[in-house]
Amino acid sequence: MKFSKTFLIIFIALIAMAALYRIIPGRPYGFAPQIAMALFAGAVIKDRKWAFALPLFSMVLSDVIYEALYHLGYSQMQGFYEGQFTNYVLFALITVVGFFIKKPTVLNVAATSLVAPTLYFLLSNFLVWLNGSGLQRPKTWDGLMMSFADGLPFYKNSLYGTLFFSVVLFGGYYLLKQYMPKTNKA
Repeated sequence: MKFSKTFLIIFIALIAMAALYRIIPGRPYGFAPQIAMALFAGAVIKDRKWAFALPLFSMVLSDVIYEALYHLGYSQMQGFYEGQFTNYVLFALITVVGFFIKKPTVLNVAATSLVAPTLYFLLSNFLVWLNGSGLQRPKTWDGLMMSFADGLPFYKNSLYGTLFFSVVLFGGYYLLKQYMPKTNKA
């Protein structure tokens, strides 16, 4: 598939901006654009391999930067760690959720902006508990509930971040469609 120069520039800029935003020191954990980006890519980019690539490239780039900063002594957070692959799989799953946005209306975007971080929260915390990573909660019902409680601060920020960045991405896309000359769609 042939892409317009404008599409490629916007695609690369989105990846770079989201990756750089994610590594900002002091940013509330969870308040990041990647979940909204996965929804946006699934809803808007018609070529599915590129829809999956947008959030995944952004995650990998920010993880590479985190890893470099960690090894240079500028960050206490590693970019690559046990269970990282699971995050990539979960972001691919969120991209699939974006496929269900057939028409990006305010209601559709708002609903999926609540569903996607909730799905991520439930699955990621369940998998952390199941694999015995994180705070290594016991393999009991109470341990699972503790694992979910551990993730609540991230979940709240993830909801706010996804809602905010969905407005930015989908709203920006809507404005671009209204005011840019018609070109080939991706």
